[in-house]
Amino acid sequence: MFSALRLRTAALALGVCFILPVHARTSQTGDFATEQARHIATLFPGRMTGTPAEMLSADYVQQQFQQMGYQSDIRKFKTRYRYTTRDNQQSVQNITGSTVIAAHEGKLPQQIIIMAHLDTYAPKSDADVDANLGGLTLQGIDDNAAAVGVMLELAQVLKRAPTQYGIRFVATSGEEEGQLGAESFLARMSDKERKNTLLVINMNNLIVGDKLYFASGKNTPASVRKLTRDRALAIARTHGILASSAPESNSKTNHSATDAQVFDNASIPVLSVEATNWSLGQKDGTQQRAKSKAFPDGVTLHRARLDNQQYIDQALPGRIERRSRDVMRIMLPLVQELAKAKK
Repeated sequence: MFSALRLRTAALALGVCFILPVHARTSQTGDFATEQARHIATLFPGRMTGTPAEMLSADYVQQQFQQMGYQSDIRKFKTRYRYTTRDNQQSVQNITGSTVIAAHEGKLPQQIIIMAHLDTYAPKSDADVDANLGGLTLQGIDDNAAAVGVMLELAQVLKRAPTQYGIRFVATSGEEEGQLGAESFLARMSDKERKNTLLVINMNNLIVGDKLYFASGKNTPASVRKLTRDRALAIARTHGILASSAPESNSKTNHSATDAQVFDNASIPVLSVEATNWSLGQKDGTQQRAKSKAFPDGVTLHRARLDNQQYIDQALPGRIERRSRDVMRIMLPLVQELAKAKK
């Protein structure tokens, strides 16, 4: 009898073997993702978990799914995080997060989950506030409106495509407080749902980093890595898109600070998609690009002055559009192959 992991591998392999070659779409690929990312970043800055902006952004994403014809709902979850004052006093902040889920049903019970977090960073200490990290003015176009935009464009393109395997589009919240929404989502999955989950694709920080990286979880079997990570890199090469895999020898290649780690810990196959530069700084993927006048620390993470579309448009003209297009040109054919979509 096949183990759960062997069944996942066999199912994914069938999807790749029987799908017809997928050609690049027109030059408009990525336009919808960019439009959605800019809209979310502009209308809902400060999408900190439990705030009105976060709840409104969740409502907006759900409405987008519903307009596409998906069944979609919002799952609320109660959680908490600690806040530390200047004199090292700690208090517990109770919050209610919102996770948006849309379902594309397949012919078979197996499913692929495509995930991106919609929340922005909430200051966890007085030191964060003093450093202007997070807060109400943080647009979070890189972290992580752009990934939500790509997810929405994938949903739009795939909405009428019959697939062998189901696809769940999940916009989580609570990621910035410690993957709280992902943990809540996983906790609500039945044992059957977990076994039927072939893959979780998590997209995060797609814009500012020097190049795209595709990484598998430590608990993702080599056979699944070949069908997912290696296949994504092969598609990137056909389009001349700069992409790589994170160094296997690095202890932090599992991206422990993202939602992907939650599923990797549960031994569910994972594919992480992000843009950064693993050759810089501590070589752990934290530093996104070389230090410069525009990016003094080589990062935009959680910085309200830097992680907004106006600043990125000025510092990196055309980057938001190009990176959204590049991610779509890789992810769309990959998901079509894995879900065994009919065109």
